[in-house]
Amino acid sequence: MVSRTLGAPFRPRAGLRRALRLVALPAVLAVLLLGCRGESDWITFRGDRGRGATERAIRPPLGVRWKLHLQADGERLESFNPPVIKDDTIYFGSRDGNFYALDIESGYMRWVFRTDAPINAVPYADQDHVYFGSLDGHAYAVHREDGSKAWSFNTGRPVQSSVTRYEDRVLFASDGGATFAVSLDGEERLRLQNPIWYYITFQVHDDVMYFAPGPPHDPRTLAAYDLAEEEYLWTLDTMRMNAVWYSFPAIDDDRLFMATGAPSGSFWELGYYALDRSDGSILWESRKQSRWPEGFAEEPTMRFRDNVELLDYMAPAVWRDRVIFTSGDSVVRAFNRDDGMLRWEREFDAVTTSAPTVAGDRVYFGLGPVRTADRERPPRLVALSARDGSRVWEMELEGAVLSAPVIAGRFMVFGTDESVFYILEELI
Repeated sequence: MVSRTLGAPFRPRAGLRRALRLVALPAVLAVLLLGCRGESDWITFRGDRGRGATERAIRPPLGVRWKLHLQADGERLESFNPPVIKDDTIYFGSRDGNFYALDIESGYMRWVFRTDAPINAVPYADQDHVYFGSLDGHAYAVHREDGSKAWSFNTGRPVQSSVTRYEDRVLFASDGGATFAVSLDGEERLRLQNPIWYYITFQVHDDVMYFAPGPPHDPRTLAAYDLAEEEYLWTLDTMRMNAVWYSFPAIDDDRLFMATGAPSGSFWELGYYALDRSDGSILWESRKQSRWPEGFAEEPTMRFRDNVELLDYMAPAVWRDRVIFTSGDSVVRAFNRDDGMLRWEREFDAVTTSAPTVAGDRVYFGLGPVRTADRERPPRLVALSARDGSRVWEMELEGAVLSAPVIAGRFMVFGTDESVFYILEELI
């Protein structure tokens, strides 16, 4: 999440507000998905405990099951946040203001729900509803069966946040407004004022929200907030981290992992952290400077501003005793969970474009294009060994991967900056 007061305002670019148009739906019909439906669910942001990982291995090589072109005007997107998947249906919002439900096997459009502004929130799905926010200032609950509206909640400010459910409440946040908990029929139950933070992401584990905005007397902090007792447990002194961006956290047992970033001239200051989940104290930290590929010509500060519209920017993936980060530069880094020592790093000829997702023992993420005077190469999806960072497989794509790959059974789902929505599958 980004603090509005720690840097220049971050606002969606005019190009991002341009309506997306559904122009093509090529589908390749193949063998029906094997296995139980529950194995195919990915219903919350970054998966179980926000760890960006699933034990379900998906082994390359992968092939294109089908792909969907969302717009024809050729304008590059800066954001395409991850979908959620439940009972073989993909749910995601887009910059055209529409929220889509698509069959994962065929691409058949089950329904479309229209809002009054672009959607840049990450949804959550339960048995009956899917929940999401819009830049029109509302959070919505929509019936999964037919796409009809169950309720909407007006926050008065854009809702660009992760959305989740805690017991009988739905949680979401508005930019520079508040973090809300509402009942399952859309009635307000809790409001935490938020005058500072934009692009807010959080998760709930053991009744605690990580991260809530800090209390009113100290709003520039991030907090662990007990939802059952409705009280702050501890706050994180973000000024000590000296950053602009504070990533979505991942939880592993007694630890919470996160990353920070701040543009600084020709490079970025990157920070990687492990916190004690009980009191927020920093157990270890590692500070790095961004590294760029040869011939990299983009302006670093502008690229950083583009990245923060991705709600999972710098979010870690946790695999066994490793915490793996992509940070938007050309390096993938894996740290030891317990002491923060660098276990491996892999440098590429292009910048990383998405957060990582681990499936089995493979870590998947996107690389941007290579454009130099003597070489040009399209964007790619890359698989590394989570164990040692060795390269396993890669695939050229139409556009750079923006949404971290989501794994559903034999399928992998993500979107690119060329407005192409991909569904890949294992080749049998």
